[in-house]
Amino acid sequence: MPPRIDLDPSLAKDRAALVLFDTLNGYLHPTDPAKAENLAKWGILENMSRLVKGAHEAGLIAFYGAADHAADGADVASRLTDTDMDLNPWGERERRFMPAHRHGQESAEIAPEVAPQDGDVMVPKHRWSAFHQTHLDLQLRVRGLSTIVIAGGSTDVGIASTVFAARDLDYGIVVVRDCCYSHRGDNNAFFMERVFPRMGRVMTTDEAIALMTT
Repeated sequence: MPPRIDLDPSLAKDRAALVLFDTLNGYLHPTDPAKAENLAKWGILENMSRLVKGAHEAGLIAFYGAADHAADGADVASRLTDTDMDLNPWGERERRFMPAHRHGQESAEIAPEVAPQDGDVMVPKHRWSAFHQTHLDLQLRVRGLSTIVIAGGSTDVGIASTVFAARDLDYGIVVVRDCCYSHRGDNNAFFMERVFPRMGRVMTTDEAIALMTT
């Protein structure tokens, strides 16, 4: 059964949970200089660290939706798409989205700046949505948690997929806009301004923490 419909705007620990999406070393400490520069410019790590600290201090449980792809890529499906992730035509290349960070690699571990603490829950995932064939929905429901506060990246991939799933499962949704990012053009702004406000609430790190501590 779906979680209870809860219109209380607060983010108290008895109703809300923090969901961190792919907060992995490989994404938050990228080797690509342009991506590293973007994250620093946007203050992503600093904001995420404050968000996790604020959530923990308020007693919220953090759920870590983390890619757990097989080391040999066996769990990756080939897909007929027009382009790759950066909108480049495939040409003669194999049409396969091979994950850059796989099980057993240091790059696939949670970044230390947002490390889990006792009581937090790891949610291994194999597709974009943190709800798809994972135990996230069950772990939230058994605790009576009806709202998710979501952060991570990429906004136009895993965040969007997870938010759409949460909406269809009748969860309340808070997207922390300055803790989410996309390196692909204006995709982040598009979702924050045109899509997510119709599905939940979009707010800053400071605004989310203030609602956690009320």
